[in-house]
Amino acid sequence: MAGYGWDEYDTRTGGRQTIHDAGNMLDLTTEFVKIPGGEHGGNWGVRVKGNLREDAPPDVKTTVIFYAGMEGFGSLEVTDDEEEIGYQGDVNLNGQTPDLGQFKIDITKGPNTNNHPQHPHPSYQEKPLDRTLVDSLQVPPETLWQTRPITFSSMKRTIDAYVEQYTQEDIPPPSQLYTIQQSPGAGNIHLVQKVFEGAFEFDVLYSSSSSPEAMSSEQLTKSIGSTTKSFSERYAQILKPKAPFDKSQFDVFSKSLFSNLLGGIGYFYGDAVVDRSYAPEYDEENEGFWEETAEARSRNEQKLEGPYGLFTSIPSRPFFPRGFLWDEGFHLLPIIDWDVDLTLEIIRSWFNLMDEDGWIAREQILGDEARVKVPQEFQIQYPHYANPPTLFFVLDTFLDKVDNRYKKGSSDQQLLRGDVYEAHISDANAAKAYLKSLYPLLKRHYNWYRRTQWGDIKSYDRNAFSTKEAYRWRGRTPRHILTSGLDDYPRPQPPHPGELHTDLISWIGMMTRVMKRIASTVGEPEDAKEYGTIENAIVRNIDDLHWDEKAQTFCDATIDEYEESVHVCHKGYISIFPFMTGMLPPNSPRMGAVLDLIGDPEEIWSDHGIRSLSKKDEFYGTDENYWRSPVWMNMNYLIVKELLNVARQSGPHQKQATDLYSRLRSNLVNTVYNSWEKTGFAWEQYNPETGEGQRTQHFTGWTSLVVKIMNMPSLAKGHDEL
Repeated sequence: MAGYGWDEYDTRTGGRQTIHDAGNMLDLTTEFVKIPGGEHGGNWGVRVKGNLREDAPPDVKTTVIFYAGMEGFGSLEVTDDEEEIGYQGDVNLNGQTPDLGQFKIDITKGPNTNNHPQHPHPSYQEKPLDRTLVDSLQVPPETLWQTRPITFSSMKRTIDAYVEQYTQEDIPPPSQLYTIQQSPGAGNIHLVQKVFEGAFEFDVLYSSSSSPEAMSSEQLTKSIGSTTKSFSERYAQILKPKAPFDKSQFDVFSKSLFSNLLGGIGYFYGDAVVDRSYAPEYDEENEGFWEETAEARSRNEQKLEGPYGLFTSIPSRPFFPRGFLWDEGFHLLPIIDWDVDLTLEIIRSWFNLMDEDGWIAREQILGDEARVKVPQEFQIQYPHYANPPTLFFVLDTFLDKVDNRYKKGSSDQQLLRGDVYEAHISDANAAKAYLKSLYPLLKRHYNWYRRTQWGDIKSYDRNAFSTKEAYRWRGRTPRHILTSGLDDYPRPQPPHPGELHTDLISWIGMMTRVMKRIASTVGEPEDAKEYGTIENAIVRNIDDLHWDEKAQTFCDATIDEYEESVHVCHKGYISIFPFMTGMLPPNSPRMGAVLDLIGDPEEIWSDHGIRSLSKKDEFYGTDENYWRSPVWMNMNYLIVKELLNVARQSGPHQKQATDLYSRLRSNLVNTVYNSWEKTGFAWEQYNPETGEGQRTQHFTGWTSLVVKIMNMPSLAKGHDEL
């Protein structure tokens, strides 16, 4: 596979995606459009095209299977008269559900330029391949999602029949052999197969009975052109790459990554596996607590809960097709620039998952279909496990957009004025009403973090401005803190209930700052005042509890064998977390040391982005090497964003921050682009020495933040946009 994914896509109008199938010497393109109208969401259409690659012979054989399934209440059936050897013309499905009303799906024959395989084997006369084949099946509802085995089962029945009829010595050629049964009618899943020779094209047309007119191939052709035009115009207005990336190849690259991020949005529904035993071991209060928690988990007290529903984007369609709490905040940062109202809908969906205590599971593995992609030991969710609260970054951005709209007035960005993408910005009352409705959930969630992830100051006589503001991740083992998101990043050894984590206090600080803004916006001045007090205490305690004067960096803290609080310093992302989350004031005396660390090539600077761990650290590149050297785009986005903030303010660090910002921005974009150009994919992480993409391919979640990085201003001489 030479690459696959969306070339351009808007969730409201449609787009184009391409599969570059080098193995089968074919590029498969689907052009999808939505046509609003009526009472049930309108019509849609898909044009499926197969174009031969340059190295392909003209007689390449391709089989394409479209399937339609019916979950829940409703019906779906083939309405054409049954044709024993397949359909010469279009195939028509009629259906109805309580939500969609009545509808029809037409799978067209396609243009006369389509060619189909022919061969002398007698099986061709019984099932000619210039016909469309349909197999309608009634399968148990709980297995309806297993389309691949259902399809293979239909093909196996065909193969078995051919072997019995012709023997293995005289079986038909592959294009004939690997066909589904021809058995159209009623069912809850319908397989529709076409077999082509050379290039091909056909349409799938969905028409709602309540739409003003039925979907047609002519309307599809017209809408494909207008959808592409509107997407390009809107993209140029909102996310167009800026100098030095204002060139056509970066425009194509940027659109692809962003479109695949949008194309990963989906609705997930099903039950979840949760351990609500609230075992006392889960408080993690004793030395050696990780052994106690392992024993508690081994009791297997988890149960199925739900069902729950979640509207979300995902990190990777083929590899991580489910919701991740801390990933989602990063996903939504580019999306909110494009579609504010869609973003707010997703945020609400996440917070609607919250339980009465304020907990949201960090992984949303909903239903059997989602669970087949996850090892069993990782399926269970625990109500004392947290995850970085990145959705608050997005709420902060929403508040910025509301403020900016009313500072600038309504005349800016004529293309976007009053459209469906940003009704909550166009109307200040709508913005306030949304936040007001969400505020009780946000407050409950915030209080849950502070209550369950607290860190111990008093028991160890730690000197700090506040005796309350310290935090420790639960879910710790000697090798991992999976709940932190930074899995195998080096932490104090052995784990201790007196640990304090730099990243977590920084996250809570960012969360507090945003809660203060929201409380002010929704008319809760007493809450805003309290959040302001907490924020100040956190800023002070970050310095008092985590700054190591000797190492000149921020560090985790633990308790040594003498029951003294000590720092354990592993320079890397943890060391600059107060900076990345905006909790380091611009006039902080620590700013110079932080910038020096970021820019030091013997520590965390590389030509491909900021390393997760310093080259000088004893654990650099060791063991799993997941967060022990690779470059991660989500962390680098936070770094480059904060560098830009410092570069925009007069002060002693402006020049250094400007230089670091410009070079880091260039390194990040070129690293992701060069790997994408070479492999056809965005990747989960990047090698700090070579820039090669590694781990999960087609990782179009937070790696798509490079789209925002390209859209940031150039501060290089000649492009100064300050």
